[in-house]
Amino acid sequence: MKKRKVELVVISDVHLGTFGSHAKELYNYLSSIKPKTLVLNGDIIDVWQFRKSYFPKAHLKVIQKIISFASKGTKVYYITGNHDEMLRKFSDMNMGNFALVDKLVLDLDDKKAWIFHGDVFDASVQHSKWIAKLGGLGYDYLILSNRFVNWCLSKIGREPYSFSKKIKASVKKAVKHISDFEKTATELAIEKKYDYVVCGHIHEPKMIHKENKNGTTLYLNSGDWVENLTALEYNKKRWKIYSYSEANYVEEENLFEMEDILSNQIVASALFSKQNILL
Repeated sequence: MKKRKVELVVISDVHLGTFGSHAKELYNYLSSIKPKTLVLNGDIIDVWQFRKSYFPKAHLKVIQKIISFASKGTKVYYITGNHDEMLRKFSDMNMGNFALVDKLVLDLDDKKAWIFHGDVFDASVQHSKWIAKLGGLGYDYLILSNRFVNWCLSKIGREPYSFSKKIKASVKKAVKHISDFEKTATELAIEKKYDYVVCGHIHEPKMIHKENKNGTTLYLNSGDWVENLTALEYNKKRWKIYSYSEANYVEEENLFEMEDILSNQIVASALFSKQNILL
């Protein structure tokens, strides 16, 4: 199957290992593209909420797909976030096409993109981690109950409803937090002369030009794969926010699985033939 070629793809906040993660949908998306560079901008594996009893096959397939990208020539950068902060002890590790870093600067057509997760701006994460972890657990169960409600709504032909988006929109403190986050990120980017600043963390996909007396920058947020199911794509000198639509993948999903089965059979056949030659 022909895949879309993309120069750069940025995804964040997948939260593999939690009930809220849309791993199946992310796998479909990753199977439809051929990126030159893939940036995993934090909170890919949710170590905070990790349970040995819950890491389904769909979540494992996402990891396998990422490894497959690296093995086939895609440069993969894993930027650590707060939910996978334990990986920071291994920062600056490089293995072939895979690199584990805390932040990243990329040159994109003579412009510089400053990419980091964004939890460094979050006071609750920096100073009260137990509160943030408790909030993360509550958020996971909120998303799980929201899925059940949306399943019921779909059965009666109603539009889906987002509990967390409603809460964020109605709580002034949450709205201010998002605004402050964007302001801090863009002011630092302008100060450092970066053309683009790319974040995750707050689960709010966005692309907007920001300006102050010192200059301008383009603020981008890749969103998440819990509620919004979004990614950032950079191709032919243009950025866009990619939004997943189930309708585009319903018929293709089995093709992706068949493709993996065939590739595994080819590898197994090659290994078996090699063993016969040695014997």
